[in-house]
Amino acid sequence: MRLIGFKDGRDRWIGAVDSTGMVSRIAPADTFYSDPAGALESARRAPATPEKPAEFAPPVPATAKVLCVGLNYRAHAEEADVPVPDYPTVFGRWESTLVCDGDEVPVPACEPGLDWEAELAVIIGRTLTDASEEEALGGVLGFTCFNDVSARKRQFDTTQWTLGKNPDRSGPIGPVVVTADEWGGPDGWSGRKVVARVNGEVMQSGDTSEMIFSVGRILSYISQTTTLRPGDVVATGTPAGVGFIRKPPVLLTPGDVVEVEIDGVGVLRNPVVGPAGRP
Repeated sequence: MRLIGFKDGRDRWIGAVDSTGMVSRIAPADTFYSDPAGALESARRAPATPEKPAEFAPPVPATAKVLCVGLNYRAHAEEADVPVPDYPTVFGRWESTLVCDGDEVPVPACEPGLDWEAELAVIIGRTLTDASEEEALGGVLGFTCFNDVSARKRQFDTTQWTLGKNPDRSGPIGPVVVTADEWGGPDGWSGRKVVARVNGEVMQSGDTSEMIFSVGRILSYISQTTTLRPGDVVATGTPAGVGFIRKPPVLLTPGDVVEVEIDGVGVLRNPVVGPAGRP
């Protein structure tokens, strides 16, 4: 099943989307993520009448944790001239930074531009605490594209990455969440091509089999310290080819269009705008 978030008034819903873009309602996001397996089973037994939502929303609850893994592809660590990490390098994002396919991504006035990071993201479907790698994989609801758009000036002003990884509206996610069963089970993440394009030009091209830490390893590692709950998002790292390392550096500026494509998910496309486009 392919899932999408949308709005109905002030409420965020989760629905199943078909190939035409029509959406069958499943449940409000908070209700859906209180029991994802039950909500999906109910939707399969009695699908709703498809509709065309007026406004889309991130496919997770507003309470979701968004955790990202840095330096999880060897070639990316090498291009950044940093040692290959011994453990997953985990940092946090705010759920409020998430935007959908087609939404504008604004460049803060203090930045010369923004950088792209194409990533496979995992949506959690079951509470995970001190989970083994196998248990952690069994807790995956589905997979989606993520663009960890980064404000490099703020990121490298200090040793802490928080500001540089949380600009307003800088976390495109989507266009759909593909449930694990449709991907051949939770191990279906491996061997997926991850591509980033800017204005149609390929900037990143990697394969998830190149990850240093597997999805199961990442989720297990995180769950040993902080519980992962249904609706939480874990972005699994980016391949080589980011912009700030290029000579000369290449950054996203107003008028650019950035795309992330992952085999089996689709294309996540977002236009870049100036500071006036910020909330």
